Amino acid sequence: MSRSASGAAGSAVLSRRQFGRGVLGLSVMAGVGSLTSCGLVGDDRRIRIIVTENAPFQEPTQIAERILEDEGWTFEATYVTDIIQPNTVVDNGEYDVNFFQNISYLRQFNEDNDLDLEPIFFMFEQPSGIYSSQYDSLEDLPDGAQVALPVDTANNGRGIRLLARAGLIEIDESRWVAELSTRDITENPRNLEFVEVDQQSVGQVYPDVDAVFGFARLLAEIDVMPDEVLIMETEEEALPFALTVCARPGFREEEPEKYEALRSAYHSDEVREWYGEYLDGLLTPAFDRDIDSAWEDVNEQ
Repeated sequence: MSRSASGAAGSAVLSRRQFGRGVLGLSVMAGVGSLTSCGLVGDDRRIRIIVTENAPFQEPTQIAERILEDEGWTFEATYVTDIIQPNTVVDNGEYDVNFFQNISYLRQFNEDNDLDLEPIFFMFEQPSGIYSSQYDSLEDLPDGAQVALPVDTANNGRGIRLLARAGLIEIDESRWVAELSTRDITENPRNLEFVEVDQQSVGQVYPDVDAVFGFARLLAEIDVMPDEVLIMETEEEALPFALTVCARPGFREEEPEKYEALRSAYHSDEVREWYGEYLDGLLTPAFDRDIDSAWEDVNEQ
């Protein structure tokens, strides 16, 4: 059974008209509680998951749903566009797991909100970089160019790091990338102006700014392909931002049957094949990545 709620978290410097669809407000997510009013999680054969309403999350979830229901599970998925409430409703027990975030975002969210959620398995890796609808290279960006960056801290720093690697700005190199912000820029000789937007709104603002940092899959959805990127993360730079399914601490140990059923369904051959076909295989399944080792590395930063 699948349900959908809508909402978005984010802020922007551009006009309300430009961002009307991208910043609907977190108030919409107040309805999530009503979607789960029939009780908290914990039923032996029921799995509840909250998922971002976007193809690389939603389509594999629907495949997993069919597999799990064939195995006798009651599978309840709620689809949202918010990036705040999915962690809150897992922490308070309304949902078993969520699927929307990378491990660096989770680490920062835990720290900012005094939570201890944990990733339970990886799903996919996605290349991310800086793109422009107007310029063919970063060197061509003019003085005072507007550069759009994700508003959430974990992804904000990724764009800043790439601009520093390209030599357009200088940053405090002692800061971990997922904690970098514009406040850590020490030199900005081109007077770049940074526009912070919801990460899912990159495609909407792409034509309106000089450059954007964005996930390749979101740009590909508006026909901007990876070969148009001005600068791309390396595989090593991108690993801490692989996407994961997350749960309350101890979920794997306390609910081993649910955990194994979920992991098996999401890591099925059918899901792997879907990623291989989506956008010509742009996203790489990360099923074999060691989630515990990666989570430990991220928390040591």
